[in-house]
Amino acid sequence: MGDDEEKYDGMLLVMAQQHEGGIQELVNTFFSFLRRKTDFFTGGETGAAEVLVKDALAHHSQLAVKSHKEKQMKQEKEKKEKVERAAKLAEEKKKKTNEEGPRIQELTDEEAEKLQTELDQKKKEEEKKKTATTNAEKPPEKVEKEKGSESEGEEDEKDKDKLKPNAENGADLPNYRWTQSLSEVDLAVPFDVKFRIKGRDVVVDIQRRSIKVGLKGQPPVIEGELYNEVKVEESSWLIDDGKVVTVHLEKINKMEWWSKIVTTDPEINTKKVCPENSKLSDLDGETRGMVEKMMYDQRQKSMGLPTSEEQKKQDILKKFMAQHPEMDFSKAKFS
Repeated sequence: MGDDEEKYDGMLLVMAQQHEGGIQELVNTFFSFLRRKTDFFTGGETGAAEVLVKDALAHHSQLAVKSHKEKQMKQEKEKKEKVERAAKLAEEKKKKTNEEGPRIQELTDEEAEKLQTELDQKKKEEEKKKTATTNAEKPPEKVEKEKGSESEGEEDEKDKDKLKPNAENGADLPNYRWTQSLSEVDLAVPFDVKFRIKGRDVVVDIQRRSIKVGLKGQPPVIEGELYNEVKVEESSWLIDDGKVVTVHLEKINKMEWWSKIVTTDPEINTKKVCPENSKLSDLDGETRGMVEKMMYDQRQKSMGLPTSEEQKKQDILKKFMAQHPEMDFSKAKFS
């Protein structure tokens, strides 16, 4: 039943996209066809057509309500399981932290000298941190300018030829433009034609790992294997102002920035992607926390400062040393 039910989805979807008046216009077209091309209204007993329509409406209404309830229950169950997993992981992490502690071992003179060198290095890092604090008191424009010049100077060799992301973390290419958030990708393909294009004029094929967009009878503007998989059932396309085909792709992996739309496109430098706070607010608490942690660690590394994990270890070490002032740590090695 399921396969037969979806048999005509492709054709009906194309019909629906060509009805700018929405569902009401689509239903009107369907009954107009039955009236003009069949004896649906006159071929049976009086009122038979109305009974048939009411029965079909009631049947599919019940299925829709049932499907909606099942989807809600599934989402609530997944949300509950996610919260329970997060709580369990937090408890295990807390327990592991309490069980573990710094270990002390005797060092040779050479190892002690090496440790002293490391301590000197840490002192330099502390001075860098103070410099960063001083920068925080400067005007934001000046700090951003200085930070930008430093990051450009330290840019990896392999990233030099990559494109800088546009304002919406995508790329402006000669034949089309694309933007992205962590969960979705939007593609705009303009057509330089002298008429308003309609659904029947274009070819748009969205698959799990590929895409094709173009005018019928002409080479596609974009065609190839996608950077990563998308949810076909949650992706869509429309015609904007009769000149631009806009494609919306829903990512499967919502913790990844795409460096290109298709594998043949030039890459953008994803290290320079700047997600907006408004986009972060759309994420659930756990995912948002992970993203913010990644962004913080990336900024710290670019300034030569410790990441959140490294800072946590340093704080534990300082606390232990403060609690045991009677112990001599000058020749101790911590791991």
